[in-house]
Amino acid sequence: MRTWIFSILGLALLGCLAVSDLAQEKAEVDAIRILESKWVDAYKQRRIAAVAALLAEDYVITLEDGSTYGKVGFISYNAGPLRVDIADLTDVKIRMHENIAVLTAAYHERGEFSGKSYDYHDRLTDVWMKSGGKWQLIASHYSVPASL
Repeated sequence: MRTWIFSILGLALLGCLAVSDLAQEKAEVDAIRILESKWVDAYKQRRIAAVAALLAEDYVITLEDGSTYGKVGFISYNAGPLRVDIADLTDVKIRMHENIAVLTAAYHERGEFSGKSYDYHDRLTDVWMKSGGKWQLIASHYSVPASL
């Protein structure tokens, strides 16, 4: 009988810990969703300081054409002759791995770069890392889906 009671108490404790872990993960997913929204808005509105604050020092981005930029290069690109009219995310999925969050989404961006209009319909992956209690974007990859 005593073994049975301890078994039940042990299972109840494990259940409580699992619920606590799920609540923590949901809070982290919500935080990433908010940060991703801030990232897209700051990029669209060309708020360079806000963009810089969200990016890790060793941030790297791969754009649709295969070009890559580090943090300084991407900020320079964003500060250049760019106008973003639409920047929308859909089909957002976030996967948590301890202090790493991997976000995938469909992305639509329309605007003008160096006087030329563009309209992208991409898939993207953003990788966020929590270090010192702060989430920062460490990598982004944008690709145009192949036509089927």
